[in-house]
Amino acid sequence: MRYLPILLPALGLFAAPLAMGQDATPAATASPAAHEPESVKVIMQTELGAIVLAIEKERAPITAGNFLRYVDQKRLDGVVFYRAMKIDDTEYALVQGGLRGNPKLVLKPIAHEPTSVTSLSHVSGAISMARGAPGTATADFFIVVGDLVTLDAQPVEQDPLGEMPGYAVFGRVIEGMDTVKSMLELPRSATAGEGAMKGQMLEIPVKILTVRRAP
Repeated sequence: MRYLPILLPALGLFAAPLAMGQDATPAATASPAAHEPESVKVIMQTELGAIVLAIEKERAPITAGNFLRYVDQKRLDGVVFYRAMKIDDTEYALVQGGLRGNPKLVLKPIAHEPTSVTSLSHVSGAISMARGAPGTATADFFIVVGDLVTLDAQPVEQDPLGEMPGYAVFGRVIEGMDTVKSMLELPRSATAGEGAMKGQMLEIPVKILTVRRAP
C-alpha cells in the first residue's frame, strides 16, 4: 500500500476553562447534553494482547460498515500486522495489518470517506484505511501513534475547489495502545517491502487471532 508523504503535525492549542468567581450566578438551565455519535466496540485479540476499538458507525458509515463486514464474517481472523513504521526519532509512528489483497477473503473496494466529511482525525490511537488511490481500500488498516494529522484530508491552496484526499479514519483504540506500541519495538526486515515501505516490514508479523464485536 502506498502512502502520502507524512509530515510532522503542528502542535495544537488548548484553551483553559474560565474560572467562576464566588459571587457568580450559575446558569438558570443546564445546556442539553451533547449527542454522542454511535460507535461499535470491537475486540482485536493479537498474539501480543488485546486491542479494543471503538468503530465510528455513525460518523464514518461507509468505512466502519466495511470493517464490520469483515469482522462479522470472520475474515480478519488469522491475518497479521506486518508493518511497523517509526518516523525517525520522533513520537510518531504507525502499525499496519490486514489481508494484503488475499483474493479468497477480500471484498470489493469501498468509496473513499475523507476526514473532511467525517470530522474524524488521525490523532493518536486512530484506526484508518490503507489504500493506493482513493476508492481502492478493502481490508488493510493502520493505527497511528502520535497525532499524525497530516494524514487527514488537506486543502490544496492552489486549487480552492480541490483537496488532498488523505486517509479514511473509522475508529480509535480505547484500550490496548501498549500492545500497539510494543509492535514498534519488534525487529524489522532490512530487505522486505517495496518503495517507501522497505525496511518497515516486521521480520516476524504479529498474528491477529480473532476480531469480534464486544458482547
